[in-house]
Amino acid sequence: MRSIAIMMCAGAMALAVAAPAAAEPERGEFGRATLTGFASLPAQTYVPGSEPSGSQLGTTPINGITPPFPGQPVQGFSGIARRHDGTFDVLSDNGYGAKANSADFLLRVHRVKPDFTGKTVQVLGGFYLSDPRGLVPFPLTRSDRKLTGADFDVESIVRSLDGSYWIGDEFGPFLLHFNDRGELLDAPIELPGVRAPENPNLGGAQPNLGRSKGFEGLIRAVDGRHLYPLLEGTVTGDPAGTLRMQEFDLRKRAYTERRWTYKLDDPANSIGDAIAVDRHRFLIVERDNLQGAAARTKRIYLVDNRDSDGDGLLDKTLVADLLDLADPRGIGGGTGGTFTFPFQCIEDLIILDDRTVGVLDDNNYPFSSGRTAGQPDNNEFITIELSRGLKADPRVYQ
Repeated sequence: MRSIAIMMCAGAMALAVAAPAAAEPERGEFGRATLTGFASLPAQTYVPGSEPSGSQLGTTPINGITPPFPGQPVQGFSGIARRHDGTFDVLSDNGYGAKANSADFLLRVHRVKPDFTGKTVQVLGGFYLSDPRGLVPFPLTRSDRKLTGADFDVESIVRSLDGSYWIGDEFGPFLLHFNDRGELLDAPIELPGVRAPENPNLGGAQPNLGRSKGFEGLIRAVDGRHLYPLLEGTVTGDPAGTLRMQEFDLRKRAYTERRWTYKLDDPANSIGDAIAVDRHRFLIVERDNLQGAAARTKRIYLVDNRDSDGDGLLDKTLVADLLDLADPRGIGGGTGGTFTFPFQCIEDLIILDDRTVGVLDDNNYPFSSGRTAGQPDNNEFITIELSRGLKADPRVYQ
């Protein structure tokens, strides 16, 4: 039996111990959010007819599941995009948490449809990510140029108005542009002046970003012209617990000089996803690295780049505490009228209407067990109603 050190969600797997609670932020104008929908995809779901996976994980059972696996797991949902027909594109991340153990995990976008009446999630298909044109300038794992979790750690996705996809990677960090068949359209675009340890272009230089701390959030601006990628980790030299949000011009295919700063409640926290509300406001998921009963911070913030208090940071207002959702109808099967979403990684956020957002977990299959100790987490898709409307720009639904 060998010990395998696995780093999931760009952080070590949480130990089942409680951490000191951070100071509670003010809810501002928002009250307690309410669970309105629940659907779940079983953890042991694989892409039909797909290649085996997980060969580098050994053969010791993990949460009752013994690797390697018979196919490609439909797991690790780290980004979501709408398709306007009741279905959604969800992005699987690099696979098993590290370059070294994810070479047989094929990067994929899945098309899913939640059924909140039956509380199930149907997988309707999807596409693998590939580089048939040879645009990636460094060696890939596979000769057929299908992309794997040893090539990129894809963590965020937006669908452009032209139907193509932009994806944020953590290994570079890179921005990646794909067509609707998952074929790379441009060479990977680096963030100037920022490199993670996995960056293939380091050339012996020192990285200035933590391992897998790249683009965890990627926002499509309501103008359709800009992207706002958000780092998960602090760049060396920046104040502890601060994250850079950049501006990228889609027409020029270049970063602009504009940049904002998001401050975490605790430097040990991470962001999980981000989405535009209007020109100045965004929703951001912030989480700690704990799960189950030990979890303390799983929150959705409304942030504003106009910096009303002049502190140089994005202003934050709590709109939903995912560990304290009202569930008066018992939709989620909780007790006492309360539902919790206690997963280590919560990395998918979508605005469904002005008061309703969809949230999904990244289940880190087979490692995370935030719902039931000793059992691998399912992929859960919930909808929650905020206590008041966002007054969102209609273009966020395009």
